[in-house]
Amino acid sequence: QVNGHTLTATLADNSSATALLQQLAQKDVTYEAHDYGNFEKVGDIGFELPQNNANITTQPGDIILYQGRNICIYYDRNTWNFTPLGRIDNVSQQELKRILGTGNCTITLSLPQTSNVKQAQIATYEKPTVYNLQGQKLKEKPQKGVFIENGKKKMRR
Repeated sequence: QVNGHTLTATLADNSSATALLQQLAQKDVTYEAHDYGNFEKVGDIGFELPQNNANITTQPGDIILYQGRNICIYYDRNTWNFTPLGRIDNVSQQELKRILGTGNCTITLSLPQTSNVKQAQIATYEKPTVYNLQGQKLKEKPQKGVFIENGKKKMRR
């Protein structure tokens, strides 16, 4: 919901969107968003989501995770290393610009009130696969050090 309008979206098939669904199953997420670069509304959601960055060119209506804790709603194009979260359904670029308005806005993300939808979508989440550098599967991410998560090398300090 934004500026008195309720929009629907189709979420991406990745661990970032699944983690967002888990958060939304607990409670709605409300954040303040501001214009950036004349192509997006962006705001800090107050918690971190896993990133699945890829070099992409956004389209109007794309919902993007930026730096793990910012959600952007694009009303124009931009090319960068982003994590897709989803796409707003059935809205033109002009209509989306009008709905988002100028300046800051408050955005609330929520799930439909049907509990079956929440349960079905959350059930698809799979815990990330984590290995040490010797190739041994770990039960949890290490607090410190270098490890491999879903095929990507990561480090925690």
